[in-house]
This record gives sequence, structure tokens and C-alpha cells, in this order.
Amino acid sequence: MRQTILRRLTRPVTVLTGLVLAVLGILVAAPLVSLVSATIPADGDFAGSSWPDVVTSPMAVNLFWTPLQNSLLVALGTAVLSTVLGAFLAWVVVLSDAPGRKIIAVLATIPFALPSFAIALAWSSVFRNGRVGGSPGILAGMGVEVPDWLAWGALPVTLALVAHYFSLSFIIIAAALAGLGGDLLAAAELTGASKLRVAASIAIPAVSPALLSSFLLAFAEGVSNFASPALLGLPVRFQTLSTRLYGSISTGNVERGYVLAILLVIVAAAVLYVGNRVTAGRSFAVITGKATRPRTVRLGAAAWPVFTLASGLVAATTILPLAVLALTTFSRRSHRFDDGFTLHYWVGESDPGVSHGMAGVFRNDRLMDATGTTIAYGLAVAAGAVVLGMLAAYAVRRSGSTAVIGSISFLSYVPFLIPGIALGAAFIALFGSASSPLPNLYGTFWILVLAGIAASVPYAFQTSKSALGQVSGELEEAAVVVGAGTGRRITRILLPLSARGVTGGAMLVFVTTVRDLSLVVLLVTPATPLLAVETFRYAEEGFTQHANAITLIIAAVSVTATLLARRLQGADQPWNR
Repeated sequence: MRQTILRRLTRPVTVLTGLVLAVLGILVAAPLVSLVSATIPADGDFAGSSWPDVVTSPMAVNLFWTPLQNSLLVALGTAVLSTVLGAFLAWVVVLSDAPGRKIIAVLATIPFALPSFAIALAWSSVFRNGRVGGSPGILAGMGVEVPDWLAWGALPVTLALVAHYFSLSFIIIAAALAGLGGDLLAAAELTGASKLRVAASIAIPAVSPALLSSFLLAFAEGVSNFASPALLGLPVRFQTLSTRLYGSISTGNVERGYVLAILLVIVAAAVLYVGNRVTAGRSFAVITGKATRPRTVRLGAAAWPVFTLASGLVAATTILPLAVLALTTFSRRSHRFDDGFTLHYWVGESDPGVSHGMAGVFRNDRLMDATGTTIAYGLAVAAGAVVLGMLAAYAVRRSGSTAVIGSISFLSYVPFLIPGIALGAAFIALFGSASSPLPNLYGTFWILVLAGIAASVPYAFQTSKSALGQVSGELEEAAVVVGAGTGRRITRILLPLSARGVTGGAMLVFVTTVRDLSLVVLLVTPATPLLAVETFRYAEEGFTQHANAITLIIAAVSVTATLLARRLQGADQPWNR
């Protein structure tokens, strides 16, 4: 009996499963436990802790309740507008015969590959007024009176986030529309139903899970986003939960910051939980055994107006922001084009008369170090996340235990519920505390990598699980018969056959890693510079040309990797069917 138990425990799959659970426990569960533990007084007296300060004290209005209200306002606007815009573009690309649909589709996917602060910086370059000092934006420089509500606060923050997250809504809804069989719509039309009734009674309900998913994801991202509120809200003291959390920790009020991080996690998780409850137990099945193509709506005379509107929307959110950022990097004076142009901010040497002596980005040693660190960080996170995701997916595939499958799946999903800045705070609590049993990694490259892997586990696990699911189990069983071990089966059969999907997942992780600011803004130190944080620092200090130039470098890396990933998965794109 003892030998049988020992053999089971020493099986390669059992050892692998235990290793995966241990790693997920350290990367996912332990930071959250440390975060909560850091806010619990040793004597159990919560009256003397930071919880009353944040939630019930006279200062709680400014610390929590007003930022919460602002976060919910921004998130609601982001979710509604992103879903509407994404749904319209998905309909144009998948179900209409509008001209230029493939070009619109490509442009509509690019904004999500851009850093969220790229849109915010472009907005500031155009609409910034003189309320907070510094160089006015392009419009103000031309003599146009820009009102405060358009330059700062809730509206510009919301619109900047919409211009970023509508792309995610587009991808989700386009995939759902592509699965809506044309025969279903045709049968409804044969009964005499009008196109409006078909859309309202069949098409929209059938894709309602995708609409709800895009709404909830955009809402959760709007609640937790740090970059846009920091750039367009903080100058006028428009605080959200994420900016208040950053301010608390960066000014030394660490425990208050941890409390705000916990509350931010609760808010984001509650939103996603409610959404899952709404669709629980309901059936939206529209795919049957008979393969059909989506039914194209003939627009007739409306084709070109629809094309004009759709192309205008994607141009305003993709081409125009990048063009504004590029132009401002060549202007001698911030946001002004009437004083000539220069290449100084790209390749110029240090000049005391320009930007306080800062050299161009390609001659700035610190920025070159940050570029190398950013790429190394992205590659390390992509490699680590994909390896962990692949092993976790394999453990789920081979394990017969419901408890093991549930545990791995749950731990792999949890990081999706944690806003980036809150996860960064959790890693400080775990790896930056003297009381933690784990080594102090704060200020090192490795805390960035570990946090990045933890944040990327949901993407890596799902893509690896999907890729492995396409490989027949019979191939692995045949390898077992001829004596191939676990490692050999993974490296010789599963990895080569699932390489395309796994590579696409790795590129997705790389893109989301190098462009993300929220996760690393609390973790980066001068010893570990990253381009995203350098952009934020330059923007805060008023060095517009340098900030915009760095943003373009990040955008170039992210968009290139995204387009390469789309090319690998080209046959799977809804607009290519």
C-alpha cells in the first residue's frame, strides 16, 4: 500500500502538478495574502489601523469615496462607449458589405496594442490649456480657447480610455458575430420579419454574452487604469482609486495604499462576478452541426457613408494620435509648429539651451538602458509565462483529479481579477517586506519579471490550453506505448504541434508586458528603468517631446509584435472567414 502511494506521488505528472501549484501559489496566492496581512494589526485592533482612515474617517471622502465615485464614472463611460463603438465596427467588418472592411479591421485592432498613455499624451498635446501651467496644447497655441472640462478630468480620461479599449470590444464582438450562422437570420427573414426585428430579436440576443463580456472587461479596465487618470486627471486633482493608491504608496503611506489596493481588487472582482451571474444558466447557442457563413447585409447607397464613418473612427483612434505624437517630437517648442522643426529630440547631443541639456532619445544612455531592460523584461515574462502556462495546461490535461484541475484553473484565473497597480502593491508586500519569508527582491529586475509572469498567467494558460486541446490525445498515448517519458512527449510532440498557438500567446504576453504602466509603476527603481515608466516621468516633468518619442518607440515594438501575432493566427480572424 505504501509503495503504491509512493509510486503515485513520484509519477512525473504528479510531480509536475505539484510544482505548478507551488509556483502559482507563490506568484498568485502569496502576494494577495501578504497584502491582506500587511493591513491587519498584530494586536487585532482595527481601530488603530489604516482601514478606518480609508473607509470611515473624515479624510475617507478624499481618500476613498470620491476616488471611487470618479473611478466608477470613468469606468461606466468607458464600458458603454467602448461596447457601442466596438459593436458597430464589428458589424461593419463581419456582417456588412462596406468597402475597405479588412483595412478597417486591421486599424481597429491596433489601439489595444498601443500603450494606454499614448492616447492620453496625444489628447494632452492637442487639448491642453493653461490651467496647470506649462506649454499649452496645439489648439491653445493657435489661439483656440479650450475649456477645462475638455482639457482635464473625467471627460478626457474617459475618451482616452475608450479610444484604447474599444479595440478589445471589437475583437470580442467580431468573433461572436462570425459564429452567427447566416441560415438563422435567413430563416427569420423568410417569415417576413424586418431587418430591424431580426437584429433586435435574434442577432443582438445571440451575441449578448460577447456584448456583456466586452462591457465588463472595459468597465474593469476603466476602474483600474492608472496612466490616463494620472496624465489627464492628477494635474487638476481628479483622483481615481488607482491614482490615490499610487500617491499613498509613493509618499510613504504604504499601509493605506495596501488598503486601497484591496478595495480596488474587490471592486474589480465584484463587477466581473455580477456579469458572470447575469449570464449563468442561460443558453445562447447559435452554432449547430451545419456549417454556415455569416449573412452579409447589403448596404446599397449607405455603403460609402458607413465606410466613411467607420474609417473616420479608426483613423481618429489609430492614425491621428500617432501622427500627433510624431509631429510633436519634431517641434522645437512643445505643441508649437510655428517655430520650426528639429531632430534634436531624437538624435541631438546634450545642449544646455534645449530641454535643460537632455540629449535626444537615441543619445540618452538612460533611455537606451531602459529600452534594453524593457525588451529583456518583455521576453523574460513571455518565456516564463508561456512555460508556466504550458505546464499548467498539460497538468490539467493529464490530471484525473477534479480538485487539481479546479485549483490550477482558479489560480490561473485570479490575476485577471487583480488590477495591475494592485498586483504591483501585492508584490511589494510579499517581496519588499523584511517580515516576509521570501527574499527581498524590491529594486531588482526579478521582481518585475515575477510580477509580469503573475499578471500574464491568464493569457498564457488559456492560449496554451487551447493549443494543446487541438492535439489529439492519441498521439501522446502512442508515444507512451513506445516508452517516451513525460519530458520527451512534451518537447517532441506537444510543443511542435502546438507551437503556432503557443507562439501567438507568447507575443500577446510580450505586447501587454512592454506597454503596461500600471503593473510596474510602483516596482521600478532607478536601477531597473523601463520605457513605460520613463515616459510617465518625462510627461510629469513637462518634457513633452521626449515623452512622446519614447511612446512611439513602445508603440512600434508593440504594434509590430501584434501584427506578427495576427499573421500567425490569420486564418482564425473573423474578417478572414
